[in-house]
Order: sequence, then structure tokens, then C-alpha cells
Amino acid sequence: MADIREPSFWQSLLEKLMKVVARNLGKRKESQRHQHVVPHEDGWAVRGEGNSRITASYRYQDDAIARARQIAKNYGSDVVIHGRDGRIRDRMSY
Repeated sequence: MADIREPSFWQSLLEKLMKVVARNLGKRKESQRHQHVVPHEDGWAVRGEGNSRITASYRYQDDAIARARQIAKNYGSDVVIHGRDGRIRDRMSY
């Protein structure tokens, strides 16, 4: 067993922690590209999370969900479906 009084113990521990943090930061960044299906003046729109502009607009919500699903699968993210009132009514993870 390693002696915690030795500097090499602390150096090894710090290296391991830095690897875990770096690995988790990369994952979090990739999964933040959630796609939202939101009400739009033309019917329904797909909007990437954090974007002010829409990706596409559709007459039917099912069509918007299908497109959002394709995008989310590419990024390994979620599809967040909003109702007409704007509240979240469903979420799918990919």
C-alpha cells in the first residue's frame, strides 16, 4: 500500500484526478447539443439548445420530432419536446 506521506503518492493521485476531470469535461461538452421541438408561427420548429435561430420549421410536430431525432442521434444528445404552451412535455435521449 502507498504511503500518503510520500510526494509520489500525491503526484499520482493528482494525475489520476486530472484525467477523470478532463474525460468528463469532454463528455459534457458533446452532450449539450440538445434539440428542442418548439411551437413556431408556421407550426413547429427544431432549435438547438442555446441557439436563437431555428434549425428548421415544419407544419406538423411529428415531422419536427423526426428531424430533431436525427440531429440528436448524430450528437448523442437529447430531444426535448415542448407543447403548444411552451412547457416541456417529453424528452428522449440518444
